[in-house]
Amino acid sequence: MKFKKITDLALKNKTVFIRTDMNVPIEKGCIGDDTRIRASLKTIEYALKNGANVIVATHLGRPVEGSNDNTVSPIAKLLGELLHQNITVVAGVPDKIDFGTSNIVMLENVRLNIGEKQNDSILGKKYANLCDIFVHDAFATAHRSEASTDAIGYEANEVCAGMLMSSELDALNMAAANPKSPVVAIVAGSKVSTKLSILENLADKVDYLIVGGGILNTFLLAKGFNIGKSLVETELTNKANDIMQKMAARGASVALPQDVITAKHFSRDEVAIPKNINNVSNDDMILDIGTQFANQLADIINKAGTIIWNGPVGVFEFDQFANGTKILANAIANSNAFSLAGGGDTIAAINKFHLIDKISYVSTAGGALLEYLEGKKLPAIKLLEDRA
Repeated sequence: MKFKKITDLALKNKTVFIRTDMNVPIEKGCIGDDTRIRASLKTIEYALKNGANVIVATHLGRPVEGSNDNTVSPIAKLLGELLHQNITVVAGVPDKIDFGTSNIVMLENVRLNIGEKQNDSILGKKYANLCDIFVHDAFATAHRSEASTDAIGYEANEVCAGMLMSSELDALNMAAANPKSPVVAIVAGSKVSTKLSILENLADKVDYLIVGGGILNTFLLAKGFNIGKSLVETELTNKANDIMQKMAARGASVALPQDVITAKHFSRDEVAIPKNINNVSNDDMILDIGTQFANQLADIINKAGTIIWNGPVGVFEFDQFANGTKILANAIANSNAFSLAGGGDTIAAINKFHLIDKISYVSTAGGALLEYLEGKKLPAIKLLEDRA
């Protein structure tokens, strides 16, 4: 991956258009979670410190184009407080930005602009005419082509990645594009169907594939094990077998458990019952991997060069079914490998076990990360490489 970074460019006396992802929850004018705003600060502060005039842009929610819904005013207010200055919100897309005595403004919610979601080239050119440099710093939107993330980039004088985007792309490059062997991928979730493309793509690349949750049940059924009344996609057992055969053909493997944690019902108060995989009853539900298997996986993780983690391996929300995920999470945290973790449930598990600072890189971009792991070319990456 070759692309320009904001740190590569001279910014003094330039106007930079920084496309961020500050799509935060707002209720009655109050911001519920400011994580994404704070994640965008580094790029904005760098541009200001290096003498640029800054236009900040973000989408917010899914308003009707041309309406007056979903204003970014609460975001601009908080951003101003964090930067210790007032930030004016500019409606629409004017022909020119009047910065006045300030060196930063914020555009109103870009999704209010007609043509934004359609990646309209005329709107993209209007954005580009406001600036000297377009800075793409919204990795969470990297899988979308919209006027403020894509069309603008093909009209702007210069294009580069912001600091958040750069760190995300560098992490992806280390974990998936140019990984250090052995590569271990943990892919878990309720359904194979939602992550089939990821499993098929990783099956060609990784040394060990660890599956969990409902995905594991589908693989176990494909191998002829009784999984009782566990969540499963029976129609995808052939796909599961194809993935296992594909990996075996090149000397890699999909790890399957010899012991699991079961219960009779899916409930927070249900008793956890450890069982050998061969002893699962017809009325059992598999809700976690067993301790013996989890420790074996920890040994594999300990020898890894690269770890990709998307999804907890059990129902970690219930403490009695969280041990498998906890053992793997601690193994990843203590590993010397480069580890990339992403996805909402994965982050929730990492936070539950207080390991956020011990994972090499935690991506907050769910959709973009998943599409990258599926092997798709993200529009943001294509843009940055085209304009490098």
